Amino acid sequence: MKILSQNKLFLWLSISAFFAVAIYLLAARLTAGMGFPLDDAWIHQTYARNLGRLGEWSFIPGTISGGSTSPAWSVLLSTGYLFSKQAFGWAYWWGWLCLALSGVLGEKIFRDYFPESRSRIPLFGIFFVLEWHLVWAAVSGMETILLVASILLFAWMLLKPQKNWGALGGLTGLAVWIRPDALTLLGPAIFCAVLIPSPMKGRLAKVFKILGMFLAGFLPYLVFNALVSGSMWPNTFFAKQAEYQVLLEAPLIWRFLKLASLPLVGSGVLLLPGAIYFIGVSWRKKAWAGLSLVIWQVGYTLIYALRLPVSYQHGRYLMPAMTVYFVISLLGYYALMKRLKSAPKWKFILKTSWSLTIWLVLVAFYGLGAGTFVKDVGIIQTEMVKTALWVNGNTAENALIAAHDIGALGYFGNRELVDLAGLISPEVIPFIRDEERLGEYMDTKKVDYLITFPEWYPALITQGQKVYSSGGSFAPASGGENMVVYKWR
Repeated sequence: MKILSQNKLFLWLSISAFFAVAIYLLAARLTAGMGFPLDDAWIHQTYARNLGRLGEWSFIPGTISGGSTSPAWSVLLSTGYLFSKQAFGWAYWWGWLCLALSGVLGEKIFRDYFPESRSRIPLFGIFFVLEWHLVWAAVSGMETILLVASILLFAWMLLKPQKNWGALGGLTGLAVWIRPDALTLLGPAIFCAVLIPSPMKGRLAKVFKILGMFLAGFLPYLVFNALVSGSMWPNTFFAKQAEYQVLLEAPLIWRFLKLASLPLVGSGVLLLPGAIYFIGVSWRKKAWAGLSLVIWQVGYTLIYALRLPVSYQHGRYLMPAMTVYFVISLLGYYALMKRLKSAPKWKFILKTSWSLTIWLVLVAFYGLGAGTFVKDVGIIQTEMVKTALWVNGNTAENALIAAHDIGALGYFGNRELVDLAGLISPEVIPFIRDEERLGEYMDTKKVDYLITFPEWYPALITQGQKVYSSGGSFAPASGGENMVVYKWR
């Protein structure tokens, strides 16, 4: 595309992404208030605030720790705190920008794959900026949407006829700073370098370029983690797996199918024929780049099924894989549309009905996603944030708080914390689900208060005295319960 058309493309999709994000935020503002749908978002905000204002990598000021899964995202957020004391809204700006870039990259993938297309409306890009999982991610305050944009950039580079192998490796090394999951992108890059026909010497040179540039970004990441947490990987890498280890008792095939179905919630289910067609055509043509993306999506899902088979929070851990599913299914969908272009009338009616239904379902689920976002924000605002504000105003400044959800407590509570989820207290990871040992640990640390949802620690709460309950309405309405503060024994 020419420079002018690129500018128009970015303008189209930036405006579309702005309204997509703004409607979700407005809906939350009019009901639950401005906030985030995840407590973890406040963890990033706390690291960002301390980095921007204090110049240190810490959750508790003065204590260096490795509780941020995404150093890159925390650094981006910290730029807002160079200019303002309360800059959590900066996350919405970055979310909007990453959503707009996701739309641009999605459209560029389509136009490169089908250069004969003359459409003036970037429909494929608009799909990405309206897909409810991605809009939710853009306003979640989390690094997910940044990783989504990075994976779309990787897919665009990989699907090009002329590939920059060093750039693919370098992007993978940098993307690890967003989430360690990005390490898996080495797979499709090396897969293509080895299988795309060329002399053996040339294939080896491609692999070395990929690995060399990858290590340039990856090795500093390992050093950074070693310095802040004493481990090559962030604390969250181990803590989440330990917390949800019980889920591994379910059969692997069930865990895999449950995670693999996540992209089908919404218009994705209607795009399934497109994905199947894309796989078939890619296999027949030996289109290794396209097949490598398919294998990556399946492999990424399988890794989570093996290690962390959680589907909560609308499958946010699997949203990068969902993005690749949308790419291959949309490309397959358009290829099918082209094939049916001169089909009989009844096939034309079927094709038109299929396309129209995809877009109607996309818009419908966008609206449903807004309601979901409002509910999610409401729970965090009326449980975690409200409780953290109570702690700030009703406990001694030197009180030591033990809690499972530390995000809002770290940002608003301004108290020393013991993290029962192990993110900033990694020593609890070996006994993270053992309530008796957690109680002994809390005694050793001389904890003053325990904050939790009662059903999470039914044995621990019997050893404390209830002093506060949030009284929020969103959590009970969603089948949950209110957060409670207990005076520890």
